[in-house]
Amino acid sequence: LSKVVKVVDGDTAQIEINGQIKTVRYIGMDTPEIVDPRKTVQCFGREASNKAYELLDGQSVTLEYDELVGQQDKYGRLLAYIILPDGSIYNKRMISEGYAKEYTYQNQSYKYQTEFKTSQTSAESSQLGLWSPSTCAGDTTQPAK
Repeated sequence: LSKVVKVVDGDTAQIEINGQIKTVRYIGMDTPEIVDPRKTVQCFGREASNKAYELLDGQSVTLEYDELVGQQDKYGRLLAYIILPDGSIYNKRMISEGYAKEYTYQNQSYKYQTEFKTSQTSAESSQLGLWSPSTCAGDTTQPAK
């Protein structure tokens, strides 16, 4: 088990793995930006970050790597699925509940791609979270209200 020491935003955290703190970017999902200095806070970004904090902060989680994707990105961040204490996949849960979009990096297939895409379609048709007409209607590039 690895401990989440700092939630950076909805799709990145600092996690203690074998006594070392590593930055981990979650595979297959993307949340609206809140910390990118080049961008304004995006629609539903704060909500996604708050949900990440609620689900992950201080938790002991299991990291699952994906050999299709590799263990690191070009920024040196680890790439993983986050398995919550209840056994559910954080990445999928965030997409299912409308806090994140499914994200395929440069057409790179990944283990749960079909599942995550199906979760997004379901969240979209139910107008959950960032898909709701009263929030972003799916356009998270607009500034947060």
